[in-house]
Amino acid sequence: MIEITPGSLAIIGYGLAAIGPGVGIGILAGNAVQAMARQPEAANMVRTTMFIGIAFTEALALFGFVLFFLAG
Repeated sequence: MIEITPGSLAIIGYGLAAIGPGVGIGILAGNAVQAMARQPEAANMVRTTMFIGIAFTEALALFGFVLFFLAG
């Protein structure tokens, strides 16, 4: 019989929580590429904004990673 402990639930929870930032970064990068393709002269501004958005989205994943270790 499989035993479910709080640690194993934390692993499953972090795995599910990592899906959100992954999807968010994919959408953000895709939209940035579209914006750069439509207006190449604004590529530097779009790229900078994209990297800031990726940093904030990745911070959510790292926050979940820390909570995973605290719960486990």
